[in-house]
Amino acid sequence: MNIKQIQEFYPDLLLADGFDKAIIGVAQTFNNLSIAYDKNKVIEILKTRDKMSETDAREYFDFNIVGAYVGDHTPTFIEK
Repeated sequence: MNIKQIQEFYPDLLLADGFDKAIIGVAQTFNNLSIAYDKNKVIEILKTRDKMSETDAREYFDFNIVGAYVGDHTPTFIEK
């Protein structure tokens, strides 16, 4: 499922800006849906795009991305 399909079928789901290439699908929990991202791809994007070290990218990810609850449909990050 690509970003266009997700936005068409699930318009209320929230995106993590700048990480579309890390989307792996839609996650479902008890009563919630969210866009699912590959955690390692997000970290690679941070390292490449923002020229962060591995340590800095992981710290940024943990604090600013995973740590950012933005309400229902907050994105999900999966480690494969």
